[in-house]
Amino acid sequence: MKPGSLRNGLTLLLLIIGTAAAEQPASYDSGISQFIQEMSSKHGFDQTILKELMDNAKYRQKIIDAISKPAEGMAWKKYRPIFVTESRAKQGMEFWNNNEQLLNRAKEQYGVPPEIIVAIIGVETRYGRHAGTYPVLDALSTLAFGYPKRGDFFRSQLEEFLLLTREEEVDPVSAKGSYAGALGQPQFIPSSYRSYAVDFDNDGRRDLWHSNADVIGSVAAYFKRHHWQQNDPVTLQVNDVTKIHKHYIEAGMKPSIELGSLRASGLFIDQTLADNTLTSLIELESDGGNEYWLGLHNFYVITRYNHSNLYAMAVYQLSREIMAQYKAGKNQWQAEPGA
Repeated sequence: MKPGSLRNGLTLLLLIIGTAAAEQPASYDSGISQFIQEMSSKHGFDQTILKELMDNAKYRQKIIDAISKPAEGMAWKKYRPIFVTESRAKQGMEFWNNNEQLLNRAKEQYGVPPEIIVAIIGVETRYGRHAGTYPVLDALSTLAFGYPKRGDFFRSQLEEFLLLTREEEVDPVSAKGSYAGALGQPQFIPSSYRSYAVDFDNDGRRDLWHSNADVIGSVAAYFKRHHWQQNDPVTLQVNDVTKIHKHYIEAGMKPSIELGSLRASGLFIDQTLADNTLTSLIELESDGGNEYWLGLHNFYVITRYNHSNLYAMAVYQLSREIMAQYKAGKNQWQAEPGA
């Protein structure tokens, strides 16, 4: 072998070794060891069994890469076409038809309309078709011990996940989810699963992977717990927004602006809403210029599911498309001879 070839080979080998080392930080193994001890003392897990379980967890650099570039960082004009599509709305209508009794029961019990429940499941996983391919152990251990920016949060989610698998008799090794460890058709993080999921089919388990009843009931229960107001509007589009309204846009996501103030500033807003109704003012970048919307209370409730105005707007607009297809299907069925 020529000296130059040997040098190049050694350089390549060093790069490979360096990359591998960078992919799994030293904090990963030491973090897992400490975590095992704490889970044993805090929750009574057997350390030997838990070590065997955590030996199955693998650090995955692509999980770090994925969480560093969330879709919610996009402009609305790029974000909307991903989630608000005719095919997703059609699948939502089919899901609604197939689960109509469950959705009606959820509405009666929790006050959340079917189209919102269906839209959440549609945006999250296309009605269970894409519920995640990452082993949850890999996702949560990678983020807990290899992502210092949010390590404490994901460490708590790993703790919640192991408690969940013990309570619900879920195999922690085979459980799959998103790159952030979100679970099942509605993509609940483990702490939300434990806090908000309900056994809507009364079979003794809360199964958000396979039971449409539990999925529907749990999404509705989540919204109810976050104070969804039955029959109240979600959002309204407004026009004539100018530079003088910039400070309203910058006021933040939480409703804090009285509609009376916006009316006094020159915006026309549905008169059925009282002046003391609180809202936010949302600016979205679209192809035809910026759009402006009111973030009313129920819109803010949707952002409790995912803290993004883009996400909440996608859910809302998909829900309208699903509702339109559902009504069209009902009208067609009623118009058919013999219906």
